[in-house]
Order: sequence, then C-alpha cells, then structure tokens
Amino acid sequence: MPTGFFARWWTYQRERFPVFAHGILIAAFSSSAVCFSALLRGADTLPPWSAFLVAFVSSFIAFLHLRIADEFKDFEDDSRWRRYRAVPRGLVSLRELGVLAALGASIQIALAVWLDPWLLVVLGITWTYLILMSFEFFVRDWLKARPFTYMWTHMMIMPLIDFYATACDWLPRGEGPPFGLFLFVIVSFFNGMVVEVGRKLRAPEQEEEGVETYTVLWGHCKATNLWLTVMALTGLTAVIAGWLIHFLWPIAILLALLWVLSLMRTQRFIAAPTPANAKWFEPLAGVWTLSLYLILGAIPMAIRLLIDHG
Repeated sequence: MPTGFFARWWTYQRERFPVFAHGILIAAFSSSAVCFSALLRGADTLPPWSAFLVAFVSSFIAFLHLRIADEFKDFEDDSRWRRYRAVPRGLVSLRELGVLAALGASIQIALAVWLDPWLLVVLGITWTYLILMSFEFFVRDWLKARPFTYMWTHMMIMPLIDFYATACDWLPRGEGPPFGLFLFVIVSFFNGMVVEVGRKLRAPEQEEEGVETYTVLWGHCKATNLWLTVMALTGLTAVIAGWLIHFLWPIAILLALLWVLSLMRTQRFIAAPTPANAKWFEPLAGVWTLSLYLILGAIPMAIRLLIDHG
C-alpha cells in the first residue's frame, strides 16, 4: 500500500475519483451549462472566462463531494463486503476525506463571492440537498426497499448542480433564469440516471455479495431496458432543448445514432450476459454524456460565434 501522502491520494483518485476522466466530463457538463444559458438569452459573444472557471471548479468539487458523501454513507457496508476499497483498507481515512470536503466547500464559497455573492443562495440549496442525501433523507430502510425511488431521489442532485452552473452565466448579469432553462436541467436529471444505471450493469460472474447492482435487483432484461429508456428520455428532452437554441437536427441525429449503438450492445448483452459484453455499458454512458453536453452547449455556441463574427 502506498505510504507517502501524495502517493496515497494519487491512488485514491485513481480508484475512486479519476481526476482526468471526470475532469473531461465535468468540463463538458459545466461549459455546456454556461453556453446553453447564454444561447437562450441570445448572447452574440462568449460568456466571460470567469463564468466558465467558477462553473467548472464548483461543479468538480460538487461531484467530489458526492463521492466523499458516499464514502461516509457506505462505510459500514464497505467494511463488511468490500474491504478492498480505499477507506476500509486504510488508504485514506474518513477524517481526511472530511477535511478535503471542507477545503472544497471553502473554495466554492470563495469563488461564489468573487463572481456574484447571490450564487451562495443557489450553492446553499445544493448543499442542503446533498446533506439530506447523505443521511438518506432520514428514511434509509424505506428507500433501500425501493431501489427506483432511491435512485431518482439521489439523482435530483444533478439538476441542482446543473442549475448552479447555469447561474454562473445569468445571475452575475442581474437577470433571472432564461426561458427554457428548465429543459436543460431536466436533461441533466435523466442523464444522471443514464450514468448511474450504466455503471451498475454487470454480468453474473461479476456480481459481488452485498453489492446491489441493477442487474441483481431487476435482472438483465429489465435493468438494461431501463437504461435504454432513460437514455431515450434524455435524448428526447435534449432535442426539445435543442429546438429552443435552433440546433434540433444535429442533436437529434447524433443522439439517435448513439442510442442505436447502445441498443445493439444491449441486445448482445441480453443474448450473452458475459463480462466482455457488460464492459460496454459504462464507456457508452460516458461517450453519450460527453457527446450530449458538447452538442447541447459548446458546439452550437461555437457555430453561432463563427456565423456572427466569421
């Protein structure tokens, strides 16, 4: 086991929160939020770099907070069933993770005050929901007995993080949320389910005792059909959002192609639920997410700027 301070944390991020892989997706997520907001309000110039910076760093820390919250919430189960994980085996401690979370929160506060102090209100709402999530809304056993309710109540944090990222564009301008922004927030809600379900679809020989994957809870057919369904709902909402920014067809075509590809991989898995077929779900969810946010924010903004100033 790594013993040096930096070696321990490098190992932790590699196992539990890959900084570079997550950073790419979060950059697409946060920049899309800022650009989509700007597109809705008819901006003909790129939002200031400060909006992108605060949206990215704050979103990155928000997702890190989710990981840390899970480490605390799942500590007992991990200690019983998954002692190979970082915290139960002693790579890092919950106390160290708590310090890291506090440091991240301090950075979020500083950035919010720097960009616009009113962001603290939106940030406070996000924190409140995260705290409630961490305590399973004080109905842990009730939620555990209802996996779908458990999932969607926890995925509600995604629209809140997304809304905060969009607020980095419109709130410093002294404006309210632009019309249609709720569609982008709904997209992030459904897409959170795409990622969540996609990372918990496994072949029978990959299942672990004490680990409730969706293939264990609902079986291979029902779990993968749910994945395809929330992907389709994400795509449908994204297409409607794309209509508002006059970018409907590029979004529809790209997401339709990715959904068909996902359908083909799902059919292969159902026919032969092997690890080789199961390994595609999480990468496909990642490609879907990256493509979704780029085509819904950064790319149409870049095209608009080229047309207006080219």
